[in-house]
Formats: sequence, structure tokens, C-alpha cells
Amino acid sequence: MKTRVAVIAIIVHDKESVEKVNALLHEASDYIIGRMGIPYAKKGINLISVAVDAPQNVISTLSGSLGQLEGINVKTAYSDVITDLP
Repeated sequence: MKTRVAVIAIIVHDKESVEKVNALLHEASDYIIGRMGIPYAKKGINLISVAVDAPQNVISTLSGSLGQLEGINVKTAYSDVITDLP
């Protein structure tokens, strides 16, 4: 199976959804390279970036699941780095 490196950008507008975001990220923790969260209190949002190395379907499912949450915006940037799963 092939994996791909990608970055998932998450903007949290509704703090009620933070627990659901964290639960989804925890489910995908085997594929997460790293994550960074920045609270931007002045604007009332939180910014989260998540670097992943995962099969394409895992990345798509995670991005789609996050995007379905209320008050969450998600965009995913895919690299050209595709490798075999070890």
C-alpha cells in the first residue's frame, strides 16, 4: 500500500467542535507526523495544522470527517511524496 505526505489545515470557528476534532485526530494518530495549534483569541478562532503520512483514502476520510463538523473549515494540501507503506 502507498502512503502520501499531506498537510491538513483546520480553522475552528465553533469551540463546541474542538472535542470532536481531537477525537478524529486521535483516531488517525498512527499517521500523524506532527501537529501545531494556534489559538487566535483576538479573532475568536483556533488554527490547527496537521502533517500526515497516510494512504490516500485515510487522508481523504479524515479531511472529509473534519469538514462535516459544525464550525470547522478544512483544506488539505498534498505533496508529490508517495512511498510504500513499511
